[in-house]
Amino acid sequence: MGVTVRIPTPLRKLTAGLDKLEVDAASISGLINHLEASYPGFHDRLLDEAGDLRYFVNIYVNGEDVRFLEGLETVVKTGDEVSIVPAVAGGELER
Repeated sequence: MGVTVRIPTPLRKLTAGLDKLEVDAASISGLINHLEASYPGFHDRLLDEAGDLRYFVNIYVNGEDVRFLEGLETVVKTGDEVSIVPAVAGGELER
């Protein structure tokens, strides 16, 4: 068992419709890298050109916004739940 990642509807086309995945990662950046390797397209939709989290994408670890934790270096462990939540207004999540 790894980290459970909840996938929002706009990104499910990358995962063939899966709404959650199990990922082995030690941090949010590692989790994004794993998602990109397994389901190409996640990196560009979640991170900007500078490698920072896009302003219209929120990522939560067990209900806590990673922006108020350690950002992309936030540690995750087995049993944690990560939710990717696009902002309600503004931005472009799909391409």
